Amino acid sequence: MGISLQKSQSVSLAKEAKHGLERITLGVGWDVAKGGFFGGLFGGGGDIDLDASCITFDADKAVLEQVWFGKLTNAAGTIRHSGDNLTGEGDGDDESIAIQLDKLDPKVEYIVLTVNSFRGQTFDKVANAFARVVDNRSGQEMAKFVISDAGPHTGIILASLTRNGGQWDFKAIGERTGGRTVHDLTAPARAIL
Repeated sequence: MGISLQKSQSVSLAKEAKHGLERITLGVGWDVAKGGFFGGLFGGGGDIDLDASCITFDADKAVLEQVWFGKLTNAAGTIRHSGDNLTGEGDGDDESIAIQLDKLDPKVEYIVLTVNSFRGQTFDKVANAFARVVDNRSGQEMAKFVISDAGPHTGIILASLTRNGGQWDFKAIGERTGGRTVHDLTAPARAIL
């Protein structure tokens, strides 16, 4: 079990990896909130279509690439999205993004993980949402951020990876925002860096 992070906390992934860090997976999961009788009638039940995405930035915080359900890999193939989950059903990660840290373009200084509600469903309809980092070599969960921040927003800047002297730091952000696509979340993601 990895380190459990609270909002605004960060961890050095190099310190958590016992053998050097080459490849990680950023996993995101969620469930539909149980809303009782009226919640079930008015949107508390059913499926929740959240979309995990990542945005890469250079040292000047200029956008390099976006990886999301509409573009499942970056140009070099070093960042890969698992594909769109339209419901949030099942245990574990609902969507994930695998990253080859050791092969990333050296221009990439920041990677921001976002989640948006494509259909405009708000986060007060979501329960048990989380983001986590897994070391692909060992299968070990290195860090996890449980999002308890329900509300009427449709997007959230979940977490970031920052290059730190050749190593990577993972930071839990949990910043509420609007927007229904990764494109809508790019400016807020840049603003939090």
